[in-house]
Amino acid sequence: MNRGFKEYLFEDIVSKQKGFLRGPFGGNLKKEIFVPKGKNTYKVYEQGVVLRKDIEIGRYNITEEYFNEKMYRFEVCPKDFLVSCSGANYGAIFQMPENIEKGVINQALLRIRLNNDLINDSYFDYFFSHHLVNQIIGKKGDSTIPNFPPVSVLKKLKIKIHSCIDYQKQIAKVLSDLDAKIEVNNNINQELEAMAKTLYDYWFVQFDFPDANGLPYKSSGGKMVFNEALKREIPEGWEVDSFSAWIKNDKSGDWGKETEQGNYVNKVSCIRGADLNGLNGKGEVKSPTRFVLEKNSHKLLEIGDFIIEISGGSPTQSTGRMAFITKETLERFENPLICSNFCKAVTLKDEKALYNFAYEWNRLYDAGVLFGWEGKTSGIKNLLFESFVTNHQVVIPDSKIMEQFYDKAKSIHAQIQTNLRQNQKLSELRDWLLPMLMNGQVTVGEVEQELGMVAEEKLKYGE
Repeated sequence: MNRGFKEYLFEDIVSKQKGFLRGPFGGNLKKEIFVPKGKNTYKVYEQGVVLRKDIEIGRYNITEEYFNEKMYRFEVCPKDFLVSCSGANYGAIFQMPENIEKGVINQALLRIRLNNDLINDSYFDYFFSHHLVNQIIGKKGDSTIPNFPPVSVLKKLKIKIHSCIDYQKQIAKVLSDLDAKIEVNNNINQELEAMAKTLYDYWFVQFDFPDANGLPYKSSGGKMVFNEALKREIPEGWEVDSFSAWIKNDKSGDWGKETEQGNYVNKVSCIRGADLNGLNGKGEVKSPTRFVLEKNSHKLLEIGDFIIEISGGSPTQSTGRMAFITKETLERFENPLICSNFCKAVTLKDEKALYNFAYEWNRLYDAGVLFGWEGKTSGIKNLLFESFVTNHQVVIPDSKIMEQFYDKAKSIHAQIQTNLRQNQKLSELRDWLLPMLMNGQVTVGEVEQELGMVAEEKLKYGE
């Protein structure tokens, strides 16, 4: 069934006014336009604008004459789409905001300026990300196609889009409404995380936890004693020890096999260092499915376990990224969890110490302390885990105060994980609907009816 879809050449849907081009090749852009004494400065939009989705990239001095003579055709305007067309993330797309500063693209980017008489911006964004990029470069991540073909080839690419702009907008709205719900949950989670972090700082860094009368301890004159090891005052009765005082045991990671074979029969989702941010709600989790030995089931992650990255990092990012497992975390996955060989799992002696361990570890990580506890093997940075947890001294709070913080932080993180689980379901729904809407397998009306029925069921059963 056609359902209003029409075939076009790619060049038909872009603006006739320099709407479709690649930046200058060979690095000449930077070499030729850099003029130390030039009075005019322009941004040069590089691949990072797409990958990081920001515009704080590079600035170069360019004479007005040079820009007008040679570079004007590579100028970036508001609402232009920029596509990363080389490297590991080729195919990523970003639409420039309306308040951008004048600039030009470099050779790593393709600029697409649309003919809005034929295609809506939001519709194109979804269409490109799912359909068109696969036609251009094959399946994303296919290492046999490392670069985009020439623009002359792209122009003649045949595509099918809906011929009605209003209907395109309806399709984009269905998909963007799902993304909007995800964004709302992300914003809520940021506020919840900030709340818990502020509370930790207030109680365990400033030492203004509630005293016996419910007043802030230090500010209300609570007794402080100087600790020689930390070279600072801490509340009377609190102790100082290493992280190892909190740790019951640790377990190494496992990678197993890609497919079930022999005794490799336990199906798991393997958490790598690259998945830790997503596990914490700051990106996607793309943990691969693996099969591990039955005898290694003791390595499976349990509620209260920490996952710590012990190998990896970069010059600007230390090893030691961390995530912890709660009941709600496990509910986000179909399979049991295990960490990879580049990570280590840690179990605490006291479950009520979970959030103190987590926030103190992250406080030190954010301050760059773990850079000082790294070694190198064959160019790969390794966290000197045993040395760090044994030797680095931290404050060990009063158990009653720690338990109060545990109760408060637990409810906050339960809500965070619930929102992340909902986001996962919303993302799966969006990714399932997108291709069917784009090729006409389902209509917007059918989708809206189905989503309406789901919403009614949730209200009926109080979900």
